[in-house]
Amino acid sequence: MKTRLSGLEVLALGFMTFALFLGAGNIIFPPQVGVGAGTAFWPAALGFLATAVGLPLLGILAVARVGGGLETLTAPLPRLAALLFGLGIYLAIGPLFALPRTGTVAFEMGMRPFVPLAGGTGLALHSLLFFGLATLLALMPGRLMDIIGKWITPLLILLLGVIALGTLIVPQGPLGEPQGAWQATPFAEGFRNGYLTMDTLASLVFGILIVTAIRDRGVEDPRLVARYTLGAGLIAAACLAAVYLPLTYMGATSHDVAAAAGSGELIPTYVAALFGPWGPVLLAAVITLACLTTAVGLLTACGEYFHRLWPRLSYRWLVVGMGAFAILVANQGLDTLIQVSIPVLVALYPPAIVLILLSLIRPWLADAPRVFGWALGLTLAASLLDGLVISDLPGLADGAQTLQGHLPFGATSFGWLLPALLGTLLGLARGRRQRPQEA
Repeated sequence: MKTRLSGLEVLALGFMTFALFLGAGNIIFPPQVGVGAGTAFWPAALGFLATAVGLPLLGILAVARVGGGLETLTAPLPRLAALLFGLGIYLAIGPLFALPRTGTVAFEMGMRPFVPLAGGTGLALHSLLFFGLATLLALMPGRLMDIIGKWITPLLILLLGVIALGTLIVPQGPLGEPQGAWQATPFAEGFRNGYLTMDTLASLVFGILIVTAIRDRGVEDPRLVARYTLGAGLIAAACLAAVYLPLTYMGATSHDVAAAAGSGELIPTYVAALFGPWGPVLLAAVITLACLTTAVGLLTACGEYFHRLWPRLSYRWLVVGMGAFAILVANQGLDTLIQVSIPVLVALYPPAIVLILLSLIRPWLADAPRVFGWALGLTLAASLLDGLVISDLPGLADGAQTLQGHLPFGATSFGWLLPALLGTLLGLARGRRQRPQEA
């Protein structure tokens, strides 16, 4: 039995990890950060990298450390709480938001110029073909590393490199002026926009795919599995940062050529101005490959999770069912998907961040269930306020905003920090008090 991976295999594993993460949100949101930040490019970009690169890397490391997926990470929580939290994450990154978004972005930003069909017919036909192919690839989960890591990703990196170099060498205008809240708090705005990539949530899901790919190569030593997982994560993080920075710079220098462009139009407009007639062809290849690899990863991870949750439902039929459901949701349009997903992500992200950080120090927690319970409970309570404020629900948003204003850092979307710290300290204190009585 094989006990170690070669350098080429670790590189392929890292490329697979990068391709799994690089999907719809990773491409459409960095330019939007640049548009808002303008001359405040660096603080905004660093805030975005913190949640879109740093936290996913920590998530992968947490999965490798505990040696299992989301179920293992949430094991210290009460069973019902762990189940609901897991369902929330898998539904958000799976059939409800992230999965259908891959198909919609692939059409809006890549294929629309080449599909002359009117109305929603083009999107419907593209969704059928896109998710049909993604479903077929997801039905071969054991070959993910070979198909994605060794073939698709190198081509994707080459094409992305062409766009990145073009943007940096021949920008289509000067840096714009910061807009709205980006003037006062560019780092915080970039940090919150990093939520929209969903990569921190995805790291809790994709981490187990990486671990499984390593074990499928015959590596069983937990220390080697953790080392190779970290190596793959670092490769993926470096590649993601190399993509995000040029795309953010693209948005920051886009005011002259794409001032009125929407979320799905900015990159196509900019790339067309940069590369002329070849721009749409190059972008279509990049967007399609990036979104397809992520769709395959999401279908695979969600199919395996729901199969473990309900063993009577076969993996094959779960993948097929989610693929069909994604077709229906994708046809609601990109702007609708983004608008509906933002409040949910704002509510889910802070507990996911706290879960990752606590999982990294879990071996040193004498009473992990109490610490996890208190910390995640108070964090969720605070993050729900943020989600309600952004939702603009009548009668709820105003009350939530009033409560949010009483939290330190609440105005900058960091109102969950103090509750998270307080919950951790309460869990530690109650654990120490309870142990002598239990003894």
